[in-house]
Amino acid sequence: MGCFVARGRWVCGAEHGACDPASQARRRRWDDTGGDDGARLRTGPKPGVRTMSIALHRVTDVAPPPHSRVAGAYPSTDLYDAYSIELPDEASGDPETLARFVFARSPAWIGGLTRIRDALVAGLGLKTARRLHRLGANGGERVGMFRIYERRPSEIVLGEDDKHLDFKLSVLCQPPGEAVARRRLIVSTAVHCHNRLGRAYIAVIAPFHRLILRSCLRHAARIGWPPRQPAG
Repeated sequence: MGCFVARGRWVCGAEHGACDPASQARRRRWDDTGGDDGARLRTGPKPGVRTMSIALHRVTDVAPPPHSRVAGAYPSTDLYDAYSIELPDEASGDPETLARFVFARSPAWIGGLTRIRDALVAGLGLKTARRLHRLGANGGERVGMFRIYERRPSEIVLGEDDKHLDFKLSVLCQPPGEAVARRRLIVSTAVHCHNRLGRAYIAVIAPFHRLILRSCLRHAARIGWPPRQPAG
């Protein structure tokens, strides 16, 4: 008997519980995706604050917060947007921790899109994601491929400068207030293009940018936000 899923748990039907290599690889792959099927295959809860409420998985378009450090970062913007998701009470409130979590655990298909993007822009002399990741691996101040520009208690500002455009990305923890009952994580992006190449690039990339950010935030909520650290 092979390995299979029953009632949301992985069942090993092999003798003495020794799965064949293909089954082991399939289990690891589905487990690591954090997707709906991956969640069904897990044998137990992973570290993190799982958000079962559909409301806590909902990503909404919002106006970029005027108090964010990316507001007014450029004299003009060719793209300026923001997306928001609720944070459960037990989740971390540290913006750098949350930023690293969101961008390090993006859905697998985003990596495929990034590789296609790199192949297309490398011939234009633009920075590739692979090159930017290497900078971080060599000790640069980065979150994934993004340079860290500024840290504040409730916000971290990331981004990059290139010959066609500059951009800044804010990951901001907004406390509850009159308009919202829960804390929210807001990711804002501001892009300033230098030339026609930049404007053409952002026109092509913008739909994917929106899809990727929304997917990353939903994915983070589904697999479980990092928990708050004990005080002291």
